[in-house]
Amino acid sequence: MIARVVKALLFDVQGTATDFHSTVCDEARRISAGRHPGADWPEVVRRWRAGYFMALEQAPRSSGWVSVQSVYRRALDAVLDERGIVFSDAERDELTAAWRRLKPWPDAVPGLTRLKGGYTLATLSNADVSAVVELSKRAGLPWDAIFAAEMAGVFKPDPAIYRMAATYLGLEPAEIMMVASHKYDIRAAAELGFRTAFVARPLEFGVDGEADVAYSDEFDVNASDFGDLAEQLGR
Repeated sequence: MIARVVKALLFDVQGTATDFHSTVCDEARRISAGRHPGADWPEVVRRWRAGYFMALEQAPRSSGWVSVQSVYRRALDAVLDERGIVFSDAERDELTAAWRRLKPWPDAVPGLTRLKGGYTLATLSNADVSAVVELSKRAGLPWDAIFAAEMAGVFKPDPAIYRMAATYLGLEPAEIMMVASHKYDIRAAAELGFRTAFVARPLEFGVDGEADVAYSDEFDVNASDFGDLAEQLGR
């Protein structure tokens, strides 16, 4: 039984444990203060997130570490300029900082609390370490450890970041389960021998967004939320 073999769970944070879409949309509306009544903030946030992922994919690996905060800021500048939305530099900085204040999904804290009784819980995020620390404290996410791409010098799904986490945990990949709502993330971990858990987040990109929530036999566990994950892992 998988639950008897697995000793630690690694979690993606932005999207899997926290609701970035509604949080960032709310912050955009607050900062805009009614100045852009025609702005489609849900679509702006979706485009912003897409621009961020594109920037990560194109980031050169030979030029040293690039702060994710700076990547988010550049992606925001592009989408605001494209949409003709005028924000000052200070307002753009404030909106970029919203990614450090993400609210947890309703099931996150209770689900993680259940899982913590039987497993070591840690993050494995592309966000900067300081951002993961800040949002985790704000959200009350009960991690035992925080691991992030910054510590490995590469972004997921580079194999080095998963190996880094296994090394710090002192465990073999087969003793670790990668938990994410993003299939590319858990597929990359699976290629290295990690166990995998897919958690469906149908509202990750908002009500009108297109989140991939289809279960698949390729993953060890398919769960509707962290509570369901805990149930399936015997907690």
